[in-house]
Amino acid sequence: MNALEHCFIYGIVDLGYVKPDAVTEITKKLVRGGIDLLQLRAKGVPIDEVRRIAQVMVAITQPAGVPFILNDYPQLLADVPAEGCHLGQEDGSIADARRVAGRPIIVGRSTHSIEQAITAEKEGADYIGYGPLFPTPTKPDAVAVGLSGLRKLHAQVRIPIFCIGGVKENNLRKVTEAGAERVCIVSDLLTAPDPYAKVRAVKADL
Repeated sequence: MNALEHCFIYGIVDLGYVKPDAVTEITKKLVRGGIDLLQLRAKGVPIDEVRRIAQVMVAITQPAGVPFILNDYPQLLADVPAEGCHLGQEDGSIADARRVAGRPIIVGRSTHSIEQAITAEKEGADYIGYGPLFPTPTKPDAVAVGLSGLRKLHAQVRIPIFCIGGVKENNLRKVTEAGAERVCIVSDLLTAPDPYAKVRAVKADL
């Protein structure tokens, strides 16, 4: 979807880092800072609470023109006006997510190899997350894929690729010099003393 064409910095409000009562404030700061795309990741949270938090976030992102993505839960897209959902490797098919949503949506897929990335594109994903590039506390059991395959990946996959996993302001230059065009940053934004200023700094570096 061309809604992602000008999206380069993808933020994730992960409830593993952010308490529910802090979601409104951090979402406002990320959006004001210029985040291009924003996701809610709420693993292990009751679905009614996910719905409630998503409604809060989308009320902030939509007026700002920032696409809002739910991690998993395509069934919530029938009554949450998010722009799409993001699926892991084990989260079912992209076609099923679109069918359950019942309307046109953006669907992303997490990938951990070039082969998975190619498969996701063939399956109809609108974008992929690729990583983790580095070891990351967000996914402590995941094996880092490193930077060496980024140019090959971008040569073979034509949909937007958001490189994720341990990406921070202080290694962003290394990531882009290895071939990344888009990145997803999680802990570096969420744990920053001023998330607004951190987004501004990251955007200036990209």
